[in-house]
Amino acid sequence: MESNNVLEMKNISKSFPGVLALQNVQFTLRKGEIHGLMGENGAGKSTLIKVLTGVHEFESGEIYLEGKEKAIINHSPQEAQENGISTVYQEVNLCPNLTVAENLYIGREPRKFGMIDWKTMNKKSEELLKGLDINVSPSQMLDECSLAIQQMIAIARAVDMNCKVLILDEPTSSLDDEEVEKLFRLMKRLKSEGVGIIFVTHFLEQVYEVCDRITVLRNGEFVGVYETRELPRVMLVAKMMGKDFDDLADIKSAHEGNKFDDEKVPVIAAKELGHRGTIKPFNLEIKKGEIIGLTGLLGSGRSEMVRAIYGADKADSGTLKYKGEDVKISSPLDAMKLGMAYLPEDRKKDGIIADLSVRENIIIALQAKRGMFKPMSRKEMEEAADKYIEMLQIKTASRETPIKSLSGGNQQKVIIGRWLLTNPEYLILDEPTRGIDVGTKTEIQKLVLDLADQGMSVTFISSEVEEMLRTCSRMVVLRDGRKVGELSGDELTQETVMKTIAGGEESDD
Repeated sequence: MESNNVLEMKNISKSFPGVLALQNVQFTLRKGEIHGLMGENGAGKSTLIKVLTGVHEFESGEIYLEGKEKAIINHSPQEAQENGISTVYQEVNLCPNLTVAENLYIGREPRKFGMIDWKTMNKKSEELLKGLDINVSPSQMLDECSLAIQQMIAIARAVDMNCKVLILDEPTSSLDDEEVEKLFRLMKRLKSEGVGIIFVTHFLEQVYEVCDRITVLRNGEFVGVYETRELPRVMLVAKMMGKDFDDLADIKSAHEGNKFDDEKVPVIAAKELGHRGTIKPFNLEIKKGEIIGLTGLLGSGRSEMVRAIYGADKADSGTLKYKGEDVKISSPLDAMKLGMAYLPEDRKKDGIIADLSVRENIIIALQAKRGMFKPMSRKEMEEAADKYIEMLQIKTASRETPIKSLSGGNQQKVIIGRWLLTNPEYLILDEPTRGIDVGTKTEIQKLVLDLADQGMSVTFISSEVEEMLRTCSRMVVLRDGRKVGELSGDELTQETVMKTIAGGEESDD
């Protein structure tokens, strides 16, 4: 083994009931390199990381660290940490009821006379946060911080643990462009200090911006390792998907027949609707069969706008008409009974019910809509689950598999199936493709266009402007909790969207 390698994983195999997750997978990480780990959801990326960090035991294979002759066959998460392996997962894994400083040093608190030395801990936290340009007080409660700040705190904790191997699993999925740049500067600094970084992301641009090499997995198998500069993007996607890459830049063209009727009564008509502290009063109309995109930087008010419509945050100003009728929505259940559905941004917190099966997760919204006195029969449940497993191509061993065993992209499909089962007329999708692979993203985009063709109205929120340009007939731009513009037709270009986000005037539309 070359002395330049900080990590080598050889012939790693791991299986779960009914699924061979990894089969003879190879992975090598050099000192002072940023190495992209790529593959579709279900390719085995997360499983490989969990094997490396001791979360999962593996059946066969060997792990070598820093050229040591003795292989690690299996180890615990604590041993992995002691060996200099630190991980920041896609879903922020911190304690919301503790302060920032407590989260940074939990389990390794500085002590004096056997007691936690709060003064030292806060001082060290302040120095660490300042060094990473994270503008937050060590004494602030974590649940008062934005998702982006929580992500940066998780990264700061990992960096501070003197790691030799830093694993970043979708670390940028909740960060805006400026925060991504901060993270990349930090990654490059750590690289120059000899740290090996494993970078898992679905943003191709980011891989080509910071990665030296790329390892591709597909269906739990090793496809190859490539120098980034020698691998064209189209070839990378082809290797991930296992087929020639069909350019999907204009999937909307196949749906040009979708001309929603502008004369019909809008499905949604919000007038001066708002919620104090989250979204300033706004006007919005959505026609039958129309796909409206909400865009803006992190914290602009995209999610807050749909939460006010759906009743997740009860509106305290303005009025809402649903299919021409005045409605008062006090809770999500009110919205659901009217024919609305909402797929939330944080699938771990608000979406999946981890310990329930795929079947139970699919039927739960329809059962809630029906009420406790109209229970679904077991046969109805099974038929519904099977229908959406097949329709959405959900990769699962069976309908009774716990949803927590599925990959992130397949969990997202289950939640989409849950809401489609309620047969909604208005569907809200908040970051439906965040953290999932190129192939599944495309399937979801095509599904949204198909649903609109069938007359469903959709609000689509995504941090990727290109994705919304491919799917939306109109885009609403938000900034600082306020609607600042609407774009349609020839205005739907990346340049116009960016200009409007950066300096659009407030719209009264």
